[in-house]
Amino acid sequence: MSLAIVHSRARMGVRAPEVRVEVHLAGGLPAMSIVGLPEAAVREAKDRVRAAIQCAQFEFPARRITVNLAPADLPKDGGRYDLAIALGILAASGQLSVEALDGREFLGELALTGELRPVDGVLAAALAAGDCGRSLVVPPGNGAEAALASRVEVRTARTLLEVCAALDARKALPLAEPAPCQAAAEPDLADVRGQVQARRALEIAAAGAHHLLLVGPPGSGKTLLASRLGGILPEPSEAEALETASIASASGRGLDLSHWRQRPYRSPHHTASAVALVGGGADPRPGEISLAHHGVLFLDELPEWSRHALEVLREPLESGSVSISRAARQCDFPARFQLVAAMNPCPCGWAGDPAGRCLCSSEAIRRYRARISGPLLERIDLHVEVPRMPPTVLRTDGPPGESSAAVRERVLAARARQSTRSEQPNARLDQAQTNTFCRLAPRDTALLERAVEALQLSARSLHRILRVARTIADLAGSEAIDTPHLTEAIGYRTLERGRERAAA
Repeated sequence: MSLAIVHSRARMGVRAPEVRVEVHLAGGLPAMSIVGLPEAAVREAKDRVRAAIQCAQFEFPARRITVNLAPADLPKDGGRYDLAIALGILAASGQLSVEALDGREFLGELALTGELRPVDGVLAAALAAGDCGRSLVVPPGNGAEAALASRVEVRTARTLLEVCAALDARKALPLAEPAPCQAAAEPDLADVRGQVQARRALEIAAAGAHHLLLVGPPGSGKTLLASRLGGILPEPSEAEALETASIASASGRGLDLSHWRQRPYRSPHHTASAVALVGGGADPRPGEISLAHHGVLFLDELPEWSRHALEVLREPLESGSVSISRAARQCDFPARFQLVAAMNPCPCGWAGDPAGRCLCSSEAIRRYRARISGPLLERIDLHVEVPRMPPTVLRTDGPPGESSAAVRERVLAARARQSTRSEQPNARLDQAQTNTFCRLAPRDTALLERAVEALQLSARSLHRILRVARTIADLAGSEAIDTPHLTEAIGYRTLERGRERAAA
C-alpha cells in the first residue's frame, strides 16, 4: 500500500492537539517533501528520518514521498514528529503492517543512528491520547513523565528498530513507570516568632484562597511568612497536580517528577518583564503566573516592579487565565494562582517605625505607594502590616510559634465548610454566590456601608470584604457572618486607609 496514516501530537501551549501524519508514495524522481505548515526543524526531519531508517537496516524507498501533517493550518515545530514520519514511510512502502499502527500514537525525535530522543510537552500529549483511547509510544527520557497520566498505556522504546519489532509482534516494549514521588519538606510556620496579626492573615489567606499584601520594614519577616503559606494550604487533587505538571512540561524548563504533587511556589525577581510574568514569545510559552497555577506567586519589593508588569496581573487575578495572542497563533494558559506580595512602607523602608528612623517626606511616601495602582490594590483581599519585632521576641531560646500542621488543620476544616456551599473557595465566589452566602444582619450592613463611605472603597473592595468575612466566619465555625468577623475583614484594607490619609 502506498499510503499510511500515523497519529501523533503537537504542542500548542498546554494543549496537545492531534496531528495525523499522512505519508504517500508515488512514482517519479526520488524526493521527499513535508507539507502542513512545518517550521524549519520539521522540514529538516527528512534528513534525520532517512539516516535513521537506513541505520535500522530498512530500505528508504527511492520514490516521490509526500508527508502531510494534518490539520494543515496548525503550525508544527520541533522534532516530535520524526518517529511518526519514519513509521509512516515504512508502512507506506510495505515494510511494516499498516494495521499495526492503529490505536497507537507516537512521539519522539530521531537521531541519525535511529535512537529516540525526548521531546517536551509529553504529559499533555499522554493525557490527550488517553482521552482518545489510544496508547502512546515515547522515548525513555519521556517515559516517567508520560506515565503520570494513569488513564493511558505508555510504552517506551530506545530506537526505531525496537518500535518496528514491537509493531511486528517480535518484541514487547516495556511499560513506562512513573518516578517515585517524594514529599518535600515544607518550611514550618513555627519558625515565625511574634507577628500575630500577620500569621492570622496568612491563615485566612490559606483558608479562603485570598490574595495577601505584606507591608513592613526590611527584615521584619515578610519573605519568611510568604514562604510558609504553601505548608498550610490543602494538598492539590490529582487533577490539579496533573494540570500544574502539564504547564511545567510545556514551559521547556523541565518538570521535577519527584515533587509533581506539591503546590508550586514561584518567586520571580522584581526586574522580570511583563512577558516573563504572563508568558509569550513567537512560540508562546507559559510565564510565572501560569507556572504558579494552583500554587503561590510571591512578588517581593512590589513598588520596584515596572508598572506595566504589575498591570498585566489585573485580568489573570480576576479570570484565572491568560490569553497570549501572536501573529501566527493564540494560546490560553491557566493562571489560577494565589498572590502574596511584599513591600516596604516607604522608600527607605522605615516609615512608622517607633525608633523614628524614617527621613522620607510625605510626598516621597505618596509617590512610592502610588507606584501600585488602585485597581491592583483592590484585587488584593488582605493588606497586613508586618512591624519590626523587638529582640526579646526573636530569642532563639524563646517559645516557637504555632506549627504549620496545627494551622493547616483549621484551614482544612474551613475549606470543608466552604465545599458544602460551593466548589470554589470563598475568594472565587461569583456575584450571585457572594450575595447568597455572605448575607449580613441589618446592623452589620449599616456598619459596612459606613466603612465603605469613610474609606471611599469601590464595589469590588466591598465584595472582597464580604468574602474575607465569610472565610473568617468559616474559621470560627460560624454559619453566619457576625460583627467581629466583619470588623476584622474591614481592618485588612489598611493600605487603602493609608492612601486616604495621604490624599488628605
